[in-house]
Amino acid sequence: MAANLFIKGGRVFRNGELRREDILVEDGIISAAGPSLTAPADAEIIDAEGLLVSYGFCDLHVHFREPGNPEKETIRTGSAAAAHGGYTTVCAMPNLSPVPDSPEHLAVEQALIDEGACIDVLPYGSITEGRKGGELVDFAAMKGSCVAFSDDGSGVQADSMMLRAMEEAARQGCIIAAHCEDNSLLNGGYIHDGRYCAAHGHRGICSESEWRQIERDLELCAETGCRYHVCHISTKESVELIRKAKASGVRVTCETAPHYLLLCEDELQEDGRFKMNPPLRSADDREALIAGLADGTIDAIATDHAPHTAEQKSRGLEGSAMGIVGLETAFPVLYTGLVCTGRISLERLLEALTDGPRKAFGLQGRLEQGAAADLVLIDTGKTYRIDSRDFFSKGKATPFDGWEVRGKVARTVKRGKTVYKAE
Repeated sequence: MAANLFIKGGRVFRNGELRREDILVEDGIISAAGPSLTAPADAEIIDAEGLLVSYGFCDLHVHFREPGNPEKETIRTGSAAAAHGGYTTVCAMPNLSPVPDSPEHLAVEQALIDEGACIDVLPYGSITEGRKGGELVDFAAMKGSCVAFSDDGSGVQADSMMLRAMEEAARQGCIIAAHCEDNSLLNGGYIHDGRYCAAHGHRGICSESEWRQIERDLELCAETGCRYHVCHISTKESVELIRKAKASGVRVTCETAPHYLLLCEDELQEDGRFKMNPPLRSADDREALIAGLADGTIDAIATDHAPHTAEQKSRGLEGSAMGIVGLETAFPVLYTGLVCTGRISLERLLEALTDGPRKAFGLQGRLEQGAAADLVLIDTGKTYRIDSRDFFSKGKATPFDGWEVRGKVARTVKRGKTVYKAE
């Protein structure tokens, strides 16, 4: 049983506002939150003076590589990395082996989660068998065991298949979460088709490869009434399409990632830690994403945490595997780059890391009486330099290595139990 906790005098983010309050946790549940509470005699008292206290972060898009590639990440190392970054709930993508395309294959992943996770790890099911785009999975049989359905890592290419998937998801009350990428427009590209690409002789990925498939899916979503979530948007056109669809009543939510909000092609280096899919786009795209986050078009910030081995990320922009890690740097880089510079408010950042993703997927949990005590305490005054050697993740490839940032996670609590504490 979790110890009782009394978190005293923190700057608490609750109901969209920041206020100085105490929090009482009993048997893993938030039993009270408010000013000037009295600590029970048996509670561990945590002095949160000077700390930010929030409900635990939620990431709708991580890759924990297990089952299939434990040399890149495991449920144990991935969930430890998440706790290190202040996350108490993450949703694990289905590009695994075996692909979670049946109840039996989901059970393989769930057994590893049950054994190794220190936080909530919620698995995705794939949209198609083997993520190959050919046959639809049995949504009805799988929906009770997964958080949503996605073929992440590859877009569903056939219009007819996505229509069938959305029709079935609507019937079953499920969410389709789409990696939007039109393969016919890729042409062997691996970074954004922009200035850097042209100047350095690389092959580019055009923005249309993303937004064109979003445009198609939004039309299908309007037709079917499906709950539709767009993964890792990176272009200005994607933001505007989703903004207009929301205004017209389409049931769409979306996410972007910290690197798209803070970096663009101008920061590219000939290093695999700058290679991910979708790629870093133009400065105009970055500005559109920040505006979309500020006005609520973008519901959630998700890291797309995608670890690879050091060797797989050592082959430069052309030869390295797609993907970077992000769980352990998300809050400090966003707080430093967006909040401290006045681009967005701290409240908006916290909303996009906590309530926004949970609302998008209908997940329970917020900082209120009776809720599970999933909390993160952050020292927003702490300045330090990001060093990937300190990561709990097996993956070390991040474009933020060496950045000086503010905002360090001091403690992460899952159902009243401390799952990470800074030394």
